[in-house]
Amino acid sequence: MRHRPVLTLAVTVGCALLALAGCGSSGTTSSTSSSTSASAGTPVEGGNLVFANPQDAQSLDESTVFDNNSIWIIEQITQPLFTVTSNGKSVMPWLATGYTVSKNQLAYTITLRQGVKFSNGAPMTSKDVQFTLEQTMAASQGWGYIDSAIKSVAAPSADTVVVNLKYKWAPILADLALFANGIVPDNYGGKTAAAFYQAPIGTGPFKFDYWHKGSALKLIKNTSYWQPGKPYLDSVTWTDVPDVNTRQLQLTSGQAQIDQFPAWSTVATLKSTPGVTLSLFPSTETNYLAFNENVKPFQDVNVRRAISYAINRTALVKAVLFGNGQPANSIFPPQLNYYDPNSGGLQYNLADAKAALAKSSVPHGFTTTLLLPSGNSDYATIATIVQSELKPLGINVQIQQEDPNTANENFQAEKYDMFFSLWTMDIPDPDELATFALDPSAGSKSFFTSYDNPTVVKAVHAAEVTTNTAARQADYNTAQTLAAQDAFMSFLYYSPYQYAETSNVHGFDVTPLGNYHMEDVWLSAGSG
Repeated sequence: MRHRPVLTLAVTVGCALLALAGCGSSGTTSSTSSSTSASAGTPVEGGNLVFANPQDAQSLDESTVFDNNSIWIIEQITQPLFTVTSNGKSVMPWLATGYTVSKNQLAYTITLRQGVKFSNGAPMTSKDVQFTLEQTMAASQGWGYIDSAIKSVAAPSADTVVVNLKYKWAPILADLALFANGIVPDNYGGKTAAAFYQAPIGTGPFKFDYWHKGSALKLIKNTSYWQPGKPYLDSVTWTDVPDVNTRQLQLTSGQAQIDQFPAWSTVATLKSTPGVTLSLFPSTETNYLAFNENVKPFQDVNVRRAISYAINRTALVKAVLFGNGQPANSIFPPQLNYYDPNSGGLQYNLADAKAALAKSSVPHGFTTTLLLPSGNSDYATIATIVQSELKPLGINVQIQQEDPNTANENFQAEKYDMFFSLWTMDIPDPDELATFALDPSAGSKSFFTSYDNPTVVKAVHAAEVTTNTAARQADYNTAQTLAAQDAFMSFLYYSPYQYAETSNVHGFDVTPLGNYHMEDVWLSAGSG
């Protein structure tokens, strides 16, 4: 249904169709083989598709979960009022059909799509939307910050919702498109939140079947789905397969139909493997080396700068990505609106690295630990390279590997020294990433680093309340530049999303924000 009218993000009084706010670049460098999204033929109903994933989901509670595996599964169960367009640059109606804006730009009256039902057959109404937004607003340790500009939500009729703002808010439509604002039943259908999210109900193309944690999570077809004839598949199962070699074997043997994030070292081989399609989708993915500022000596900006200067990103892209990417120079990815290519992210310079460490509290070096998920050959390679690159500074890096689920939990609990993390946008506005990564009062404590620069925080929030494109760009330039100078994380590289699929998978496409619509996916006749 991607032919629907596109709604973009900068507010113009009285306009129903709004001009896109932003001036980002055209996107990351990537190459793509023949994509399954271009597959010809009439979709076939039925079949059971299996994803082989590098780690399990963490939670199905949309208001508090942060990891991509959980998010991309949740998006198949619950849906928001608006969703991202296929190019990742704007949003379009989804459970909504349109909206109007008051003259003072403080009230958005949204019309809901007729005939939408939850997977239990109950109709979706404005009361469900009102309840959902109010729950997200109240999530102080999760995604509540994304709805912080909302003053109140009213439901004057069954098919109408009014979102009242505290002040003008440039990213409001994009924020409403966030997965955390996916609509759930009013009052959780009479359950507690904890009970509801054990088996959540939504309006998405699939509904919950089972979750054997550490093994597999299965969703089955929602026969009440509002798009006629969809989804095509009977079920989708995400399996927890940390080892990259095992995932590839499962793909080539037919145990799995999609391998999420095969190792970059296997991309060339998979491109020429019979029965396999290797797709590199343009992305907003950025990989970072995070520093925990609660642990000495990472409170010291000179230590962080020294490490950032010591990492040869160009060499990483060549050695790890096999050229499929580019060095990162900003907290923002190039695909994102308001990315600043001149923000000054630190690049490799060993002399500057030594000079920065000499000015630090540990001029002769120190010993630290780099935590990474086991089974990830790419991260293992990067860790070995970083370990080698920091030796000339007298920094002794001990590599610690943990089960991916445990490693991710320890990262979010800030139980680490250094950690490889990545980000991919969920909405086409910088508001999500800027607040998540740069405001310690948000639910993620500055991307789980405890970084705190009041000038950066001020710039981030100034950009939210102006609808002037130039002013927003200036504020985001300030935030990107200061964050780069503070080196609160070492920005490593931008890369495409790599997926390998069996050739009988059709209609699988990934937007630059990582979203995929499993209702569009089908398997060739006789498969599954």
